[in-house]
Amino acid sequence: MSPIDSFLELLLAPVGARVFNPWTQVDVGTDVHDNAAAERLQRLRAHLNVKAKLILVGEAPGYQGCHVSGIAFTSERLLLAGSIPRVEVWQRLSTRTLPWSEPSATTVWGTLHELAIAEHTLLWNAFPWHPHNEGQLQTNRTPTPAERRLGVPVLQALLRAQPKARVLAVGRTAAASLQEMGLEVPTLRHPSMGGAAQFRAQLRETVK
Repeated sequence: MSPIDSFLELLLAPVGARVFNPWTQVDVGTDVHDNAAAERLQRLRAHLNVKAKLILVGEAPGYQGCHVSGIAFTSERLLLAGSIPRVEVWQRLSTRTLPWSEPSATTVWGTLHELAIAEHTLLWNAFPWHPHNEGQLQTNRTPTPAERRLGVPVLQALLRAQPKARVLAVGRTAAASLQEMGLEVPTLRHPSMGGAAQFRAQLRETVK
């Protein structure tokens, strides 16, 4: 089994309550058809199809981003705009009138393109699945410590598949997971909650 296949085997395993797996589950409230999960997986495979120089690790998927797109820090709007390297989009996966858009995704990809490093960067989350409130898929919540630990083997598998990539944490939750793996890496301010300017400045300084 290849390193990526080992990673995907962990990613596609059943997850617990109040957690949505974008690559195995369908959200009847927003997904346009029953094949949405399979299409998200196809898009993720395309995103992973690179010898990455940089991996940005965030906290967890959000309902406006990876929940619909299948790629961390990535919104449906950005996919449709052709802003995501290697990922071709033939149709929308949501029934929402306007494509889902996520401020953090816009900041992250905008900065990656500005710095000319988008082509060789992978995006991931310390907790890979979308944690939500009970019965409310279009909400976000912080992963519990126990949930975060469940994401560690998945993250380890991804890093084994990309052994030459430099790793950066985006936010304190990601930094904590990487520390639990014995990795001390630079930590960038998460772009949400007023952190966009600091994120851009820190990433620019780190990769210059």
